[in-house]
Amino acid sequence: MGGLEQWPAVHGILPQESPILPRSEPLQFVHAMKLPLVPPIATCLFAVTAPLLPAAQSPGKPNILVIVSDDHGYADVGFHGCKDIPTPNLDRLAAGGLRCTRGYVSHPFCSPTRAGLMTGRYQQRFGHENNPFYNPEDHREGLPVSEKLLPAFLKDAGYTTGWIGKWHLGAAPEFRPTVRGFAETFGFIGGGHRYLDWKPNIKNEYLIPIERNGKPVDVAGHLTTVFGNEAADFVKRHTDAPWFLYLAFNAPHTPHEPTPERLARFASISDQKRRKYAAQVSLMDDAIGTALAALTDSSQEQRTLVFFFSDNGGPIGASGNGSSNEPLRGGKGTLYEGGVRVPFVISWPGKLPSGKTYDQPVCSLDVFATSLAAAGVTMPADRKYDSVDLMPYLTGINPKPPHDRLFWRSGAQSAALEGNRKLVRPPKAAQAFYLLDKDPGESGPGAEPPADLTSALDAWNRELAKPAFPGLAGRNQPKKPQ
Repeated sequence: MGGLEQWPAVHGILPQESPILPRSEPLQFVHAMKLPLVPPIATCLFAVTAPLLPAAQSPGKPNILVIVSDDHGYADVGFHGCKDIPTPNLDRLAAGGLRCTRGYVSHPFCSPTRAGLMTGRYQQRFGHENNPFYNPEDHREGLPVSEKLLPAFLKDAGYTTGWIGKWHLGAAPEFRPTVRGFAETFGFIGGGHRYLDWKPNIKNEYLIPIERNGKPVDVAGHLTTVFGNEAADFVKRHTDAPWFLYLAFNAPHTPHEPTPERLARFASISDQKRRKYAAQVSLMDDAIGTALAALTDSSQEQRTLVFFFSDNGGPIGASGNGSSNEPLRGGKGTLYEGGVRVPFVISWPGKLPSGKTYDQPVCSLDVFATSLAAAGVTMPADRKYDSVDLMPYLTGINPKPPHDRLFWRSGAQSAALEGNRKLVRPPKAAQAFYLLDKDPGESGPGAEPPADLTSALDAWNRELAKPAFPGLAGRNQPKKPQ
């Protein structure tokens, strides 16, 4: 963790006021610290070449479960070789599915990544390039209502849709999950929250009430555990019709507030910040295990497509949360690999190979098209979409990469990726070119970028909109509803 770069902090970091194998048998998800880690990826990488597997014995539309962690380091999962933070439930998910070794998100921080996930479009196409601040009376700060979200498409197709956890896509009434396609909701509307022993306060984003279907509710226990239990309850209540659940943890984002019992398990970690972070990750892994065990308990695991990834790379350095993105360069807020390359798993028993890796670049944007295709919904054609249905690629039917190129823009910085060729334009330095197969850590200043990649990035940038809202810079300037 030491020595990795950290660019300037971005909007949405903790406010000052905050104290802040094919599955022949059901998987048994276990309590943290009791399962040996799977071997590190470095010792077992191989490309997926398997043909399409036979369909599971469960006709009809699949359930879709999207699990997102928050500020989770690339190195901090057992299936990437982490030794000091066991993640047995995520490791079992990876062992039963595909580990995408080059899984990316569409932005180096929070809300824009979520906007791209929900729309299947580079979020800069509709101006969602900043983190919206929490103000229910501000009608600029949120995912533009001109965009129809993934749950709305699935709801139209007969799915029961649910959101649990963190929203961070706008606090005004027109931006909230209850009106963006989610039939059942439980969580907090802002960009972060306390985990334990908070007193609700509507004037402090990290203390706002937890809401169920738009109404404040009391909760007891650690918030991460609560979210896992809520997800399990949702799964068990919906066994007769297909469902879509977006389970968005705020862990392991700060403030670090693990339970004392969980913190004590990591006494061997000398760095205090890392110790608390480890306990937060462990609690989240348990909560994910609770949700996944509900699939087994309700006999739904064979007909459920599951995605897992972090919303961005782990924040590192003095202002970081104790995470590690090694061996990658940079972290949250940067467009080096450590900012946008994340732990990424896709599982669908009987449809996808298990216990293998997929080594071509995939993106969080692809959840949109992959989910619609799995649900039998025609991809909309009313505007430009950037999402790709990954199934033909993950099964080996299509041997080509899913994307010709991936692009990023965040304020004054931008980047482009084509295969192993990557162009990075930092905010205050000369652009640089890296060959990731030879230099995955993007060490040094890099080489002179090739003209075709610079031209492609320039052309993509011209397609984008200006930011639709200013983020924290416009906190005190509310405007009329859209």
